[in-house]
Amino acid sequence: MSDAGSSSITVPEGFTLHTENTSHILISSKEEAFLNPVQEFNRDLSVACIRVWSEELNREKEAKWKQVMERRAKREAEGETKTGQRKEQKKAKTESAEPRNGPEDDSPGDVPTTGSTSEGNKREYRSHKFVLLEALSATGLRSIRYAKEIPLVRFVIANDLSASATAAMKRNVELNGLGPSSEPAESTASTSVASEHQPLPDRGKVRINEGDACALMYNHRTEKTRVDVVDLDPYGTAAPFIDGAVQCINDGGLLCVTCTDLSVLATTNYPEKCFSNYGGIPVKAEYCHEAALRLVLNTLSTSAGRYGRYIEPLLCLSIDFYVRLFVRIHSAPIEVKKTARQVAKTAMYYICQGCQSFYEQPLGRIAEKVHERSGNVNLLFKTQAGPPVPPKCTECGSALHIAGPMWSGPLHNNGFISKVLEHLEGNQDKYGTAVRMKGMLTVANEELHVPFYFTPSRIAGLFHSVCPPLDEVASALLNAGHNVSRSHALAGSLKTGATRQDVHDVFRSWVKRHPVRMDKVSETSLTRQLLAKEARQLITNHRTEANFTRHPRSITQASKVKLVRYQQNPAPNWGPGTKADSGTKRKRESEDE
Repeated sequence: MSDAGSSSITVPEGFTLHTENTSHILISSKEEAFLNPVQEFNRDLSVACIRVWSEELNREKEAKWKQVMERRAKREAEGETKTGQRKEQKKAKTESAEPRNGPEDDSPGDVPTTGSTSEGNKREYRSHKFVLLEALSATGLRSIRYAKEIPLVRFVIANDLSASATAAMKRNVELNGLGPSSEPAESTASTSVASEHQPLPDRGKVRINEGDACALMYNHRTEKTRVDVVDLDPYGTAAPFIDGAVQCINDGGLLCVTCTDLSVLATTNYPEKCFSNYGGIPVKAEYCHEAALRLVLNTLSTSAGRYGRYIEPLLCLSIDFYVRLFVRIHSAPIEVKKTARQVAKTAMYYICQGCQSFYEQPLGRIAEKVHERSGNVNLLFKTQAGPPVPPKCTECGSALHIAGPMWSGPLHNNGFISKVLEHLEGNQDKYGTAVRMKGMLTVANEELHVPFYFTPSRIAGLFHSVCPPLDEVASALLNAGHNVSRSHALAGSLKTGATRQDVHDVFRSWVKRHPVRMDKVSETSLTRQLLAKEARQLITNHRTEANFTRHPRSITQASKVKLVRYQQNPAPNWGPGTKADSGTKRKRESEDE
């Protein structure tokens, strides 16, 4: 019942039918497995990103295949020439030399050419099919959608520790016609092509496994058993599964990670828990959700680096109550060393507890040394001097707290996002949340590759002034020579390459046009500290007045079109769902006894 409509499906008693795109699953009233319908956006985005990645990987494989074929054809042509020359030389020497018994002498470099050229011309590239592992599948809806909607999927391994969840998966996989075939297997000749990854040809396109996710991934660590994509979508943190995931992915493969524990990642309520899970201290500021992304990225980077691998972030988003990351894993020990560039892309941050200014402290730096004779550029990795600030904030005099270490490099790959947007334009009818996908991806594609954003309303609150329009703040920064973009993580936010001091100076100019009633401001307020600093700057003439004239680049592509960039509450009691009671804990306790 592969693409049968929901009307033709018989729903057993005690179950409800849930349909998402072309996939259908039966949900038991006993809550056997966890499913959150609100996560449809996450699943739609994952299908689109994995599909675009698979097509890009297939193009890379095809380009390498063509290069191999060209080199082989060149060697064969050279081999034919050398063979012809040898035959002529031997023919000329037959009168003076004794005849040799046996075949002609073939050197190791010679390649038999009989029929090889014509055969080589007939060779056609076969599209690269990939294997996907979903470590925590629950109902299996995500795995079913991957198998049905991504053309280059060879098969999906759907795993869950819960027996009730795997029972639900089997039921849903069979409902969608993706399980083992009941028909006799085809001839071995027709299935020999897939023998490398598919020893049993009738196991189905979604293969269910009941077991521990970490153990499953560790069992796929060897090069012959690695998979191409791993999807981690746990209830809570993905931290326990990251080490196994970065080891079981093929070179150039894709790692998809969801973390829903933003109460740990995006606030300082549980810094000890954040450090134990992610190896860093979180941020308590309005840009805490971007900091959460950077903490998870640093965990992925350090985990991969232990095994001579490094990460390439393709798309990292803070969405509603969770973060979702799409990261490519590459194997190259030299590049791992260069990515101290991991060191250069990793930083601690000093965060002001008053005005939320941040000061970056990189963990290292890279110096380039050019060799005099060869001209080669050698990279030298050096320690970084610090700290970058005095004990108190230079803007308002408040105390600073330390956050990190976290990823300080780019969150997105603009080329990849452009390809996803291009794919989305031609396939909007295949995604139920296509409008929001287009909006969020457009904003992410325009986002500057600098850490942290701010909101004019928050800064205006610090100055006790009326809030300037978003476009006017952006125009003032652009007129001052700084770059500006929106941020996908928070509505009404801006990212800029300017320092927080530059941003505050824009608001000091705004306050001159819209004066603040100082009799309403406390003597110990941050407002007096921020405005007093402006007086000192005016005396030394270090700053000029901000220019709020509308700048043409203040209107971005995302703001030209009415795009749904941020989710509206779709249902009552919206948010993270309740974890299904699968009885796994009781099962483990009984086994221990």
